[in-house]
Amino acid sequence: MSGRSHTKRFRIRRHSVREARLHVETVLAEWKLGGLADSASLIASELATNVVNHAKGTGEFFDLSLRRRPAVLVLEVADSFQWGMPEQRKPGPDDTSGRGLLIVDALSESWGVRPRETGKTVWVHLPIQGANGARTGMTW
Repeated sequence: MSGRSHTKRFRIRRHSVREARLHVETVLAEWKLGGLADSASLIASELATNVVNHAKGTGEFFDLSLRRRPAVLVLEVADSFQWGMPEQRKPGPDDTSGRGLLIVDALSESWGVRPRETGKTVWVHLPIQGANGARTGMTW
């Protein structure tokens, strides 16, 4: 089953981080992609947290989109904050923040940021495993 997509809008509020994580878990269970739920919900949580922490005052909402393709799950978080694009950092051992994109990078096949007319979209690709555990070929 490929070609499914789902987008949900969330308010830019702290409680939306949990809601986004639970939403990803629910959608992936419906799509029979429960094996991706832990990684995808953690990634969604990290990206939603970035929006809540950095996009204040730029709009009331962010959108979380999931798209199932033949060999990849695409997760996207879009907001209207356009003055700074997220960049992966190397936090020091005593830093209490700055590890979100390191987690995204470690859990994903690839990720990036693309500007929108107003704001940006952070996209993440997670490979979908075949029935035998081997990764299926990518088809774009």
